[in-house]
Amino acid sequence: MIIRRQLEERERQVLSVHACRSEQTAGRQVPESPCPVRTAFQHDRDRILHCKTFRRLKHKTQVFLSPEGDHYRTRLTHTLEVSQIARTVARALALNEDLTEAIALGHDLGHTPFGHAGERVLNELVPGGFHHARQSLRVVDVLEKEGAGLNLTFEVRDGILKHSKGQGPLLSDDPAVLATTFEGCIVRLADIIAYVSHDLDDALRAGLLKNSQIPATITTVLGDSHACRIRTMVTDMIENSLVVEGCTIRLSEPVAEAIVKLRAWLFKHVYQVQAVNENFEKASRVLRELFVLFAKNEKELIAHGGRRLPGDSLDVSVVDFIAGMTDRYAINLYHRLFLPQSWKIF
Repeated sequence: MIIRRQLEERERQVLSVHACRSEQTAGRQVPESPCPVRTAFQHDRDRILHCKTFRRLKHKTQVFLSPEGDHYRTRLTHTLEVSQIARTVARALALNEDLTEAIALGHDLGHTPFGHAGERVLNELVPGGFHHARQSLRVVDVLEKEGAGLNLTFEVRDGILKHSKGQGPLLSDDPAVLATTFEGCIVRLADIIAYVSHDLDDALRAGLLKNSQIPATITTVLGDSHACRIRTMVTDMIENSLVVEGCTIRLSEPVAEAIVKLRAWLFKHVYQVQAVNENFEKASRVLRELFVLFAKNEKELIAHGGRRLPGDSLDVSVVDFIAGMTDRYAINLYHRLFLPQSWKIF
């Protein structure tokens, strides 16, 4: 018997009626023969895990630009923490853990170098704007594998596209912004649970904050330690999901409000403070000048590793190139293109 069919049978026996079973996937954009040993969602997870864009996440900023300490988060460790939280919730609710993991691992593939500072720069420069969730979908659909894409299932692609909340509401009834699967909705909330927790933890480690500065309206609800806050939010999501009329993924009102307060407090006391922003202003200039240079000169773009895909405008190709850079690659390229180099005498 084909191993994949055994796994699909196990899903039928174990998963909730609300779960998205892999054999019920809406399919791939390009039909292909199924893997004999993996379900469709396991196959998607592995394609994301082994792609080059995923590996580059380890050198992309989460909050602190190129921190010298070994224990600060990067975009890769953020992704892994989102995956862990989302899988814990999916397992507890008997939803599809493989689908949840695939969405979580792919959700930030389109993030720029230098975190949200890089995203703001591209959003200002590109006609029609830029958003990392749309770029993440473009990565898996078009850019990976030299333009062939990863050919993921509809459910994974949908979850990647709809994971982001920005500074908007955590919960929504709008089907246009919510993933079509409960697994995708889990990743949407796991993302913010992860980043408000670990960004605060990193800020405390960096000495930007002291635990005593966190408002009591937040700590009273979520807890006064990193582990306690994550446990509170994850437990609350599990206990309040799929038990209300209509079945949904949700948080209790007190916990959701506390998360929103913590997010707003982090923007004021971490993300927008001068000590953090000074370097990001410099990083923004790096990306802006690279964009202007390449947008005026396609030969320079191609010469330095960019790529033009059929039907793409030059601006789109430049965005693809810059968004795919790591922090250090962007800085090194800027040095090479804009700063004088030592003269080599042969």
